[in-house]
Amino acid sequence: MPGVIMFKAFDEKTDKFLFVLVLPFLLFFMSYYGFESSYVVGIKSWQKAPDFMFSSVYAYRVIPNYLSVHVTEAVIFIVDHYLPSSKNFLLKQGSFFYHSIFLINVFFFLLTSVFLDKILKLKPVKLLSDENTKKMLHLIAVFFIVIVQYVPTNCDCIAIFFYVLGIFYTLKYLQNKKRLYLISLGLITFISTFTRETSCLTIAFFAAVFIDLEDLRKRNFVFVKEIFFLVLAFVLPYIGLRLMIRQHASFVEGVYFMKNFTSPYNLIGLLFGVLSMYFSYKMSQKVGRLLIWKYLFFSAPYILMIASVGLFWEARLFLPLILTGIVAVSQNGTERIKEEENSSTYQL
Repeated sequence: MPGVIMFKAFDEKTDKFLFVLVLPFLLFFMSYYGFESSYVVGIKSWQKAPDFMFSSVYAYRVIPNYLSVHVTEAVIFIVDHYLPSSKNFLLKQGSFFYHSIFLINVFFFLLTSVFLDKILKLKPVKLLSDENTKKMLHLIAVFFIVIVQYVPTNCDCIAIFFYVLGIFYTLKYLQNKKRLYLISLGLITFISTFTRETSCLTIAFFAAVFIDLEDLRKRNFVFVKEIFFLVLAFVLPYIGLRLMIRQHASFVEGVYFMKNFTSPYNLIGLLFGVLSMYFSYKMSQKVGRLLIWKYLFFSAPYILMIASVGLFWEARLFLPLILTGIVAVSQNGTERIKEEENSSTYQL
């Protein structure tokens, strides 16, 4: 009997390793080296991080920019000194800069996969009590991340990792209200702002989870201090970067509002984003649907920014919203916390 239990435990760990790490890695590898979009063709020819990354709106994405520089240098050094015979083969598949982007992105993508697995185990709805259903939802989330890699960048996978990590700590804080989780969440928001401005969506998710309409009617604003702490964690590095990195470039790359609603490609991208959220909404229970509505409300500034200065065709911009919808499908945490609070009140 002990041998059977040990074998079962080993089998479960092996399955988890294959499903959470190996399969996502293979999918990601295929997207970078098996398929080519017009975006990929250009990036594959770049020998190093382009100058515009440090002299335009991209200059504020400090972490991915400097990672791109140093990882590219490390790849070149390793190939030149330890793998010279592989140099010609690697260069046929893309520049060293392109390979470094893949290495950076796949590393943070796999970390994202790990934390998605953890999130799906945090007080899941009854539907996800079945392990196979949980795996399918995890696989759907992974597929969405991989699909939008037809527009590879040096910052999106890092930003998504920090966002998913922020979701994880928000739900952990919802479970037991440990200050350590709130402080960790503030630190995640602070650091991720050096990656991309989408770190503000962590605040939107936190607000969607903790702001309750019933509490507002009762003028219970206990959550205000917590949200203010997170806002401060975002605003300080955001303003600091603008003061430290002074440049004449605009804060945005361009204004594409009219193009987004007239180009068939951009309209298809918008339809992809809308249907993806609708898919999550239909699968969610009552608590999850309310969470999605509140999240869309608090993330409205981000959605308006996508419409104004982003391109709908670059569906990667919808990814935080899509992943939030998938999390909403899985979680029943808010309802259970309230049940626990009500039961403890009656006991008193």
